[in-house]
Amino acid sequence: MKIITKLILTFFIYTGLAMSCDKDDDNTQQQETTAQQTQNTAQNGSWKITYFFDSDQNETNHFNGYTFTFKENGSLVAVNGSTTITGTWSVTDSNSSDDDGGSSNTDFNIFFASPPDFEELSDDWDIISVTNSKIELTDVSGGNGGTDFLTFEKI
Repeated sequence: MKIITKLILTFFIYTGLAMSCDKDDDNTQQQETTAQQTQNTAQNGSWKITYFFDSDQNETNHFNGYTFTFKENGSLVAVNGSTTITGTWSVTDSNSSDDDGGSSNTDFNIFFASPPDFEELSDDWDIISVTNSKIELTDVSGGNGGTDFLTFEKI
């Protein structure tokens, strides 16, 4: 009887230990890696906007001719001929204070103070996918609930 009791007790101890291992540690590490990989990908080369859908209309043409460079220091530079527009960018995970806290994901944050077309890019975008040649982003607008899409492709 004592052996059965010890086996049962041992079973519960091991089961408790196994259940106490938190999978969030693995997910957090994976998110950090994903955020870092996304950041490294964006910083590698120049990009152009190949698709920008703002709530109810395609506004891709507002960015024709612009080349975007995601700098290591957090600046985002858009150049079209002699026109240069500077903003900021970052990649944050759900544990960051920059995130809206609404969901556990990695955000691609863009901010431009002006001009108005570029202000439309300012948001904490959810990442759809990232490859070495394409970054696809989406955002559900807070005010009207419309869905925005933004795609950068490497030049």
